[in-house]
Parts: sequence; C-alpha cells; structure tokens
Amino acid sequence: MGRPKRNVLAAAEESLTPPDELLPNQSVVRVVKPEGNNLYACEFPNKKPVVLELAQRFRNTIWIKRGGFVLAQRYDDNLRPAGEIVNIVRDEKLWRKQPYWPKEFAKSAYDMSDDDDDSNVGKMPSSDDDE
Repeated sequence: MGRPKRNVLAAAEESLTPPDELLPNQSVVRVVKPEGNNLYACEFPNKKPVVLELAQRFRNTIWIKRGGFVLAQRYDDNLRPAGEIVNIVRDEKLWRKQPYWPKEFAKSAYDMSDDDDDSNVGKMPSSDDDE
C-alpha cells in the first residue's frame, strides 16, 4: 500500500520554503550523482566531495535530479554517509535570495535556465531558411 497522501504533501510543502538561517553543521551542496540505496554523491561549494543519505521523509516522495541543490546536515562521527539531506531546493530562485547561499553556486553556463536559451534543440526551423 502506498504512503498516505498527507505525508507526501507535507514533505513537498516543507521543501518549498528555505529556512531563515542555517545551523552551524548545515550547508547547501550540489548533487553530483545518485549512489543507490538513498545515498547521493554531492559536492560542497569548495568542490569537496561528500556522500549524503536522504532523510526518511523524502524517500519515494520527492526525486532529486543530478545537478540540483540540497540542504545537507553533517554528522559528527566518521560514517560512510557523512551527513543527511534534510531539505531539497525546489524553488531555486527563492533559495538564491537567502544570505547563506554560496557565491560559488552562482548561475553559470552549465545551469539550465530559461532566460538565455540560445539552443535550437526542439525548435522549428525559421521560415527564412532556404534549402
């Protein structure tokens, strides 16, 4: 039997709004790739790699895409997962306005954005093409 809808909606609602401030052991990280078993390879703003475990409330409810951002909480002891993903950045524009957003994660050419779309993929050719 599936999860109750109220749990799914609560997890989705919780990940919409960013916190006002971060705890000392929390930071925003970029997801590099999924490792399996709810483990994700991520990188800090200084490009240091880390393996994080997805929090139980997000499992099978919200998917994390490669290159996306998450809020990580580091563990104090030396375990294989060095921390836990405690929140998922879904409204990136709202999160980028927060004072704790790392300058290293500023918009770059590799980020998918609708503002500067110079690609011709999936578009119809212009009518003035003579072939």
